[in-house]
Amino acid sequence: MNEKSKFQELWELFWTFAKMGVMTFGGGMAMLPILQREVVDNKHWATEEELTDYYAIGQCTPGIIAVNTATFIGQKYGGWAGGVTATLGVVFPSVVIISILAGLISNFADLHWVKNAFAGIQVCVCVLIFNAVWKLLKKSVVDKRTAVIFGVVLLGGLFLKVSPVWFVVGAALAGVILKNLEGKPA
Repeated sequence: MNEKSKFQELWELFWTFAKMGVMTFGGGMAMLPILQREVVDNKHWATEEELTDYYAIGQCTPGIIAVNTATFIGQKYGGWAGGVTATLGVVFPSVVIISILAGLISNFADLHWVKNAFAGIQVCVCVLIFNAVWKLLKKSVVDKRTAVIFGVVLLGGLFLKVSPVWFVVGAALAGVILKNLEGKPA
């Protein structure tokens, strides 16, 4: 591969994740539907299963979930340079926007229409997250074993104050154990 094509691949990674970074209001979970569309459907850089895995690992590793996920996808597509490039792409818009807003927000935060706008954005982000979760749920809960794991993790998440890391580790172990109890190879 010549230098120009490698540069073009890295530029495509940067630009794709920068566009996602601009459009992601509400945090890393709000990025999920955009990631599915761009990374899985449009670019084919990852499968839905891989994206789910990256998201789960990104949730339980230190750092911001959107940044972690971008790094995983970029590394898969373009090696270490791809990981760095995707990471820079996803954070670049936030750095620019936050720098601008930091200078303005203290002047406008108490305005009634600003508070209302943020309330509307929060509701919209909730719907976007719900839609992404619903899509992932339909792809992930495919049999009794995965339904049991889903139910236990859901109830645990609702009633226990436990780090998400333990849910991911527990779900992985449960998947292996339950699959082996079925007598099928894991």
